[in-house]
Amino acid sequence: MTQSLALWLIVVGLGVALYAYLGYPLLLKVLGLFIRRPLRLEEPAEWPLISYMLPAYNEEASIAAALDRILASDYPADRRQIVVGSDASTDGTDEIVRSYADRGVELLRMPERSGKTATENAIRSLMRGEIIVHVDAAVQISPSATKLLVMAFGNPEVGAASSRDVSTASPGETTVSGEGSYVGYEMWVRRLETRVYGITGVSGSFFANRGSLPLALTPNALSRDFAAAMVARRQGLRSVSVDQAICYVPRSPSLRREYRRKVRTMTRGLETLWFHRDLLNPFRYGLFAWMLASHKLSRWLALPGLLVAAVGWILRDLNSHSLLLATPVAAVALLAAAGWFWPEHRRAPRVVAFTAFVVSGVVATFVAWYRALRGELDPVWEPTRRGSATPPR
Repeated sequence: MTQSLALWLIVVGLGVALYAYLGYPLLLKVLGLFIRRPLRLEEPAEWPLISYMLPAYNEEASIAAALDRILASDYPADRRQIVVGSDASTDGTDEIVRSYADRGVELLRMPERSGKTATENAIRSLMRGEIIVHVDAAVQISPSATKLLVMAFGNPEVGAASSRDVSTASPGETTVSGEGSYVGYEMWVRRLETRVYGITGVSGSFFANRGSLPLALTPNALSRDFAAAMVARRQGLRSVSVDQAICYVPRSPSLRREYRRKVRTMTRGLETLWFHRDLLNPFRYGLFAWMLASHKLSRWLALPGLLVAAVGWILRDLNSHSLLLATPVAAVALLAAAGWFWPEHRRAPRVVAFTAFVVSGVVATFVAWYRALRGELDPVWEPTRRGSATPPR
């Protein structure tokens, strides 16, 4: 009986994890041989009016550089609107934004801390553009990136367009090991999804959507960028990843900060998926429902699946009076603990940093599930402070 249970746990646990990270992309590659949704990027005869949306909380260290990059972009100045939403910032963010008023930058200050989504919902009422461009203050985009995103909307079936994120670190900066590889993998999967149908979630750092998309209906405690692709699908539109529109995203300088970000992001993601759970119905939403379940739900179940498989392995070994698994488990635990307590200003050995990154992801997943199931939502949080995004040379 114990052997059968152990085998069942191993097969199911490993099956979920392997499908989420290997099986799903392989199926997308196979489907891509038969199904191709071309994405044409052509300059329009007249560039549409766009509205930049920048939510900010205490971003005095980065907001000026962010506005300078937008103003330096090659998008026609008379066809853009720039609005910064200050979530009741307590530093010099508002004063810096006001200094750009003569260059067309508008400021909306929230009367009290309400969270990123609430700030975005408030900014939405001021937007005049046909296309809404969302950008974070900490990222760096190339001068042509906005035009490339906007060109995607020349395809009438596109409702949202997302950047290709590149994880970067400044020379000599200590960052979380493994983050860059994971971002690269995620962008690869989005490329496959775009070729077959469309992505299931856009990049929160830099994306655009049609102004007609009813994103203002997103509840304040949910994730607006995740909801964008689902709201677009409700309107009969698809969301795409634009490879040429590159967004450089700084890596987290601390494993503990990255852990808190993962817990927050996954908790909000789970709640957002639950809010739009009817989109998982394949009889109504077809291919998108399968992709949503595979990319999001199975990904959030993958790490718990590995733990289930580990429990099955332990049960199997205990039954045969073998504790050989205890040594590698203890080694992983020690490496993860070393990485967790490693000083932030010092670079940890790669094996320590990578192990801690993976283990913290497993723990973050369980904590996120626990909070989501308990309904512990907090629309207001302290943003993860990252370094500057430096494009690779």
